[in-house]
Amino acid sequence: MMLSEHTYKQFDAELEAVRANVLKMGGLVEEQIVNAVEALIKGDIELADQVDAYDHNVNALEVAIDEECIQIIARRQPTASDLRMVMMVVKTITDLERIGDEAAKIARMAKLIHQSERISLPRFSEVKYMADMVLDMLRKALDGFARLDATKAVDIARQDQLVDEEFTLNLRHLITFMMEDPRTISVFIDILFVTKAIERMGDHAKNMSEYVVYMVKGKNVRHTSLEEIEREVL
Repeated sequence: MMLSEHTYKQFDAELEAVRANVLKMGGLVEEQIVNAVEALIKGDIELADQVDAYDHNVNALEVAIDEECIQIIARRQPTASDLRMVMMVVKTITDLERIGDEAAKIARMAKLIHQSERISLPRFSEVKYMADMVLDMLRKALDGFARLDATKAVDIARQDQLVDEEFTLNLRHLITFMMEDPRTISVFIDILFVTKAIERMGDHAKNMSEYVVYMVKGKNVRHTSLEEIEREVL
């Protein structure tokens, strides 16, 4: 009996250690986004290089957490909510790694934009606005993961719609600018890549929140409408 209780406590400790590592990975990714956007706005090439170089830290942590999950499944053979927890972690780190990739992409675009011979540099206020929304989504997703709070998914889904709308609006503006002055085409295409990267980050943050719904409610709300998420969660 004591052995069984000890085993359960060990299992709980292993799961908590994995969750802590996911939050650590989330912190690294959040920092990557902040630094990438700052490098873009300020033209800080050194900071952009740092973001690109540090992407391997995020990748390494994903590999380590993935291996921990494999070991847990092999040793503990989890079922029910414990299995959902492990699956949530595996899926979450995949999305976090992809957000990190998008941040590194923004850093590379920042270098390209500021190192090239440009007639003029665009204002980055729209990019900053989108990035701030996505950062808030990521923080809420990580908070929902930490607290197992499925209700965060509703706010995040609403914000994701706003990010998508902002991307579409920015796309129209960029096309208009390029038509008015063909000399700006090169730089505005680069900005378009940046805004698309931010929009993709929002999609990944939304995915993360949906995994928490699956963990807590046992319901798969991926590829469903906002109304369906609200019905499951609220």
